Amino acid sequence: MRDYESTTYVSSFASIDEFGPLLRREAIGRGLGSAGQGVLLIDGAAGLENMGRLCFKDCVQIVDFYHALEHAGHVLEAWIGKDHPDYKKRLRRWAKRLLKDKVQALIQETRQQCAGTPRAAAVEQALGYFVRNVSRMQYGTFRAAGWFIGSGVVEAGCKTVIGGRCKQSGMFWSESGAENILALRCLHSSRRLEEFWKYRLDQHAARNDTLPLAA
Repeated sequence: MRDYESTTYVSSFASIDEFGPLLRREAIGRGLGSAGQGVLLIDGAAGLENMGRLCFKDCVQIVDFYHALEHAGHVLEAWIGKDHPDYKKRLRRWAKRLLKDKVQALIQETRQQCAGTPRAAAVEQALGYFVRNVSRMQYGTFRAAGWFIGSGVVEAGCKTVIGGRCKQSGMFWSESGAENILALRCLHSSRRLEEFWKYRLDQHAARNDTLPLAA
């Protein structure tokens, strides 16, 4: 369970190489250094995995369960087609087995079932997502440890904090304008707006104190 009003937000248009250190700084400010175990919950993109290794090397990485389930749908679509009458049944089976740490077994079974068929190459390509992320998809183990496996909080933040401010009807933004307004939006949603304005006033006061007095 999340602590009440514990969520904080960071936004940036920077590349993942620049965003990773920003996210780490936020995590350290939130107490990462004193945590018994850190967990990085992300999707399976290679860039995010590398960012996790560089910026959160001691954290357990978890691939968001719902991204994994989405890719399970891609595997089944490549194998039997989305219109197959057993598509939803098989997808539910994937979900149940993923929650029992059976990702490696699912990979092997799927390979055996489609071996030698015309769709084998397409299925193998879709399975690549799971092959690359086996260690980060041990959802039964993760849940037993009390860790989140779904990034719903992040998805909701993208919609309410980012989309709710910048994607309304008729809105047009420059990159710098959007970045600035989202920085304020994240401060407000993180309950730090008062702290921010106090910091700005202190900075201005410090500059004024150093100005030479007129004769």
